[in-house]
Amino acid sequence: MNSVLSAITNTIPISQFNRGLAGKIFEEVKKCGAKVVMKNNSAECVLLSPDEYVRLMDEINDARLLTMAAERFSHFDPSTVISEEDVDKKFGIKEEDLWDYEKVDIE
Repeated sequence: MNSVLSAITNTIPISQFNRGLAGKIFEEVKKCGAKVVMKNNSAECVLLSPDEYVRLMDEINDARLLTMAAERFSHFDPSTVISEEDVDKKFGIKEEDLWDYEKVDIE
């Protein structure tokens, strides 16, 4: 029953746009969340606030990065790890060479 009520309250007939109610619809989207625009009894598009769109895109990007990290980690071989000291030696980097750089936090 809850999904039926949600479908009724979250759908907008496209004719409301033709009647000049776009501003009201956009305010309702910002206030209450996404709306599905119906045209000829079929879903035509989904209206989202810009903040909700950005949140969803960030969530998708995070999921892609997590999938990539999990894939890479599944092939991780600890024996191939190169220490920071070995990299510094190989490229002639000294600690004082890095003093002028800001510290970087890696999440």
